[in-house]
Amino acid sequence: MKTLKIAIALFVCSLSVPLQAQSVDEILANYFENTGGMDAWKSLEGMKMTAKVNQQGMEIPLEIYQMKDGRQMTKITFQGKVIKQGVYDGENLWSHNFMTMKAEKSDAEATANFKLEINDFPDSFIDYKEKGYTAELLGNETIDGAETFKVKLVKEPITVDGNQQDDISFYFFDVDNFVPIAVQSEISNGPQKGQMGEITMSDYQEIDGLYFPFAMTQGIKGGEGSPITIEKIELNPTVEDAEFAYPKEMGDTEKE
Repeated sequence: MKTLKIAIALFVCSLSVPLQAQSVDEILANYFENTGGMDAWKSLEGMKMTAKVNQQGMEIPLEIYQMKDGRQMTKITFQGKVIKQGVYDGENLWSHNFMTMKAEKSDAEATANFKLEINDFPDSFIDYKEKGYTAELLGNETIDGAETFKVKLVKEPITVDGNQQDDISFYFFDVDNFVPIAVQSEISNGPQKGQMGEITMSDYQEIDGLYFPFAMTQGIKGGEGSPITIEKIELNPTVEDAEFAYPKEMGDTEKE
């Protein structure tokens, strides 16, 4: 009887081995292979996403640009006006003030933190060791009913209120197809500072051989988030430099 109990215990343990036997690098290798291949990801020069975000029942059109050289911006169309947020032109990080519609540069701390992320396009996990990052498999966790591998990614330290702190995110990769379905990280500034932010992702679709999530929700972990629906993704778009350039106009302000 004791031998039978041991045999049963070994059998039960063996059922969980496939989930636990994965290493971080194996998970990431499967992720990139299943979404188009590492070579294709590394050859990507930029992308433009056309989307809509649902804010309290109101759908707001967005255009999101991300370029390999670090330039990026989000264009929001609201009440007939185009508002640019999180724009980086290669030197300045700036946004339109929602109240005054004037362009305002981000402070030095925010700009420095942003520049640390420039080499993360199109994915933080590409060549993560060469970037000095560390990735650790923390085990398995269920997210929205799906079993996932939980991976902790630690990047270069950021500066918050003059003090350095680790830049840590938790990625949750679906155990069946190895794509990330959620990302969690602590919010470092603003009214929600200290809370755990969460982005969930689903509805992966193929665009020119690469796979992207077309449905996302962004918000606070455990709270109600804002759904984002991707309508179109364009790879390697041609974008004029002037679209990113900080407008040097009378009345513009800069935070020191």
